[in-house]
Amino acid sequence: MNHLAVAHRYFDGWNTHDAEVIAATFAPGGTYTDPTVADLDGEATGAYALSLVAAFPDLRFDLASLALTDDGSVAAQWVMRGTNTASFMGLPPTGREMSLPGADFITFAEDGIATVTGYFDSGKLPRDLGLDVIVQPATIGPWQLGVSSRAVARADVEPGAFSLTVLEARSDEEVQDTRDRSRAIATQLLDAPGFISFMGVTVGRRMYTITAWETPEAAQQLRTMPLHREAVARFFGSDVASNALTGIWTPWRVNGLLVRCEACGKMMRAALETCTGGAPLPHTTVW
Repeated sequence: MNHLAVAHRYFDGWNTHDAEVIAATFAPGGTYTDPTVADLDGEATGAYALSLVAAFPDLRFDLASLALTDDGSVAAQWVMRGTNTASFMGLPPTGREMSLPGADFITFAEDGIATVTGYFDSGKLPRDLGLDVIVQPATIGPWQLGVSSRAVARADVEPGAFSLTVLEARSDEEVQDTRDRSRAIATQLLDAPGFISFMGVTVGRRMYTITAWETPEAAQQLRTMPLHREAVARFFGSDVASNALTGIWTPWRVNGLLVRCEACGKMMRAALETCTGGAPLPHTTVW
């Protein structure tokens, strides 16, 4: 068996987006591993390739080198390139191109690839897409840490109500699925009458959504939205969460926006429009 020829067929499978060609280069029991996945067999490796192609339809590997080593394995240096024109990691497409350098070390059995071990900077791809790469522990002493996201339709309207959901997911997979569905619902809300903004917060497996509305009545339209109705049906079925809390909250006291005068440095009420010294206050729309 020509090891270099098999390695070339393997990369050709990636570049032609052919999962069957990729799988066919592996020996029975052969596996693929990189910093994000481990011990995928040939068929799963082909499916993994197609999942990347779904997000990067022009995905390709530009080979910098492909060479036999003294023990008959193959070392490959490459740059993976592609443009993000579809959803990746549950996020909307960014339209940006990624350029990810890396290396694969390929060993062989008698009838195909035994192992592919890939090395690359797993933070490079999200950085290329303009995504934040956050490294933090799950807990520090009494503190649990998490992540958040926000979508704003209008920042110049004082909220008249907040709808709140608190949900305890049962697994990490359930957390990701719920986050994806929440983002999809929030995206649909951007054009809804009376919608102001959405914030989603995940701390461990505890998940919060806080949605700002112009009025409590505006929040009621969630009940008519197909994606939200589907999410509710999943919750009252057996698919989502071990417990949850929902409600609509109205403000008791809103102190109004404060803004710092650039002339005197004092914090003033934005509604005054001018400082007590006569200087105009900076315009702000942060509610």
